[in-house]
Amino acid sequence: MGSSNLILGTCLLHLLLFAALGQGIDWTVSDVVGSLQNVGSSIIDAKTLPTPQGLLEGSKNLIAGYPFEYASTTINFLCSQALSSKKIKSKYTPDIRQMNFQLRTACNRTSFPLLDADAMWRSPEFDPKKGVVILATGWTTSVNETDTIDKFAQAYNCRGDVNFVAVDVAKFIDTLYTWSAFNTDEIGENIARGLVKLLDVVKVENIHLIGHSLGAHIVGSAGRYLQQMTGKTLSRITGLDPAKPCFNEGEVLSGLQRGDAKFIDIIHSNPGVLGKRDPMGDVDFYPGGLDPLPAGCLSVVCAHARAWEYYEESIYPGNERNFLGTRCSSLRRLRDDLCSGEQYPMGYAVPHNIKGNYFLEVNAIKPFGKNSSGPRSARLAKCGVCGN
Repeated sequence: MGSSNLILGTCLLHLLLFAALGQGIDWTVSDVVGSLQNVGSSIIDAKTLPTPQGLLEGSKNLIAGYPFEYASTTINFLCSQALSSKKIKSKYTPDIRQMNFQLRTACNRTSFPLLDADAMWRSPEFDPKKGVVILATGWTTSVNETDTIDKFAQAYNCRGDVNFVAVDVAKFIDTLYTWSAFNTDEIGENIARGLVKLLDVVKVENIHLIGHSLGAHIVGSAGRYLQQMTGKTLSRITGLDPAKPCFNEGEVLSGLQRGDAKFIDIIHSNPGVLGKRDPMGDVDFYPGGLDPLPAGCLSVVCAHARAWEYYEESIYPGNERNFLGTRCSSLRRLRDDLCSGEQYPMGYAVPHNIKGNYFLEVNAIKPFGKNSSGPRSARLAKCGVCGN
């Protein structure tokens, strides 16, 4: 591996380690060495890379943690170049036979193969009279071991008005980030095949897809493929801090984009670093503004997770207006009372007819919404839990 490739591998590896540490992943030395070798085997020709000195500085900045956005942009550029060269191939090609929908009730979790999704609506725990919310999570998460899915399941089961389903994509986004990113489109296509089965009993307008990080791009892909397969368009897709590295509109991996559903709402919590900064949806919310670290976060991993935490809080009955945003161009202008339009809720209860960029303040600790209630949050703590 040449010097440029080695530095690039180091850059990407630091990103992997940083995210892994934030997720509590226990990596051994052999894992680290193997990951570096895997990165090196997927690198494009050195002539197409920025100068070694530029990469070295990017690596130093990433190690130091500042400036976050410079390091992330460097990695995004390199990943984009590698993908366009068609030299990156995923080690784990998605196999739809290993993927499942997992129906979550307050007391049970039951898995159904994507291609046997009709078995889910025949389940006594699935109510075809209710809508369906399907959640896809991001890199290094698994369906049975993630706070995101557990918290969302509890919140939606507290409401009790939908069937909450998580997507189990097996090992296909629990691997080297570039491979995971490369798999998102095909995973989305496979999910769409499962959705076709659900359309036999659930109207397309009653299906809501939610994705965090890489999961946002997966559900965007699912929405596009569903349109191709059936001519039907989902009513809503929600992107929670859609992943930035490797995803650029008009390139090999475009990711979630307008038109994948009739209405797309986005929550940006780590803009410009692990999450996309630019507007992507019909409405884009910026809680805490364009700062990559919202109130209460000292790391980009914490910030990246805030998007799903904000949304999860908004699901509970009574919390629908915890987060009220105002259409504006920056948080500073909002603070200076230069944006005086009507406020609209971010998250669960967002109106489907609003457009543009909305900014709002958030609390540093739970409950995060400025309009939240401590006593109400305490009362809801056990709502949606088995036995309550």
